[in-house]
Amino acid sequence: MWIVSLGPGAADYLTPRAAEALRQAQVVVGYKTYLDLIEPLLHGKTVLASGMRKEIERCRKAVERALKGDGVALVSGGDAGIYGMAGLVFDVCQSLGVAVCDGLAQGDDAGEALPIEVIPGVAAFNAAASLLGAPLMHDFASISLSDHLTPWTVIEKRLMAAAEADFVIALYNPRSASRPDVLDRARSVLLRYRSGETPVGVVHRAMRAGQRHWVTTLKDLVGSNVDMQTVILVGNSQTYLWSGWMITPRGYLQKYTL
Repeated sequence: MWIVSLGPGAADYLTPRAAEALRQAQVVVGYKTYLDLIEPLLHGKTVLASGMRKEIERCRKAVERALKGDGVALVSGGDAGIYGMAGLVFDVCQSLGVAVCDGLAQGDDAGEALPIEVIPGVAAFNAAASLLGAPLMHDFASISLSDHLTPWTVIEKRLMAAAEADFVIALYNPRSASRPDVLDRARSVLLRYRSGETPVGVVHRAMRAGQRHWVTTLKDLVGSNVDMQTVILVGNSQTYLWSGWMITPRGYLQKYTL
């Protein structure tokens, strides 16, 4: 069984190993929006698509088909190991009592275990950073603002800790119809520790149709023009803007000479 990372969505950013796994698979399982992005690679395959918040169902279907002997690819946007499907597959296998093994391991020691290969991809913060310049050149933290699975009290603690420690911060899931105010709440938390002039990069649909990106400041960041397909990168105390690019130096001390 392959857990395939699709990257940002454009075919140019799908890794050769991910494309090869999709070619080898007999069954492809995934969120319909992501499957639409790779439609040319799905001809002749059994495709099992489902909608939002059906992640557990997708994992169960993928594991069930793999246990029957089908070559199964479960797709995940970005990198499957970063807010993706990889961890959930292992959770489902553990709950079902399904033994798993490394799909890349050599030899016949696996026995009846289900071989799983997690194929990495370009994460959303990687894609976003490349469009903005070089904002992730120093330590950074990634925080999802969705309180669907994580209580807001926990999210707020993580925001405070990352802001106080002066990490560059990547914000996922900054706004949805059911959570229209979370970005404004997060911004208020960050402003306790960061200057209002802190550079912020906003990237919508990175490397996909409809891509937009711009830079602003923390005090001017507003939630009305972002959604669940937007990633926001908040600079640290050293991040600066130059010629339209957002740049974080590699350190705080001048340890390299230009």
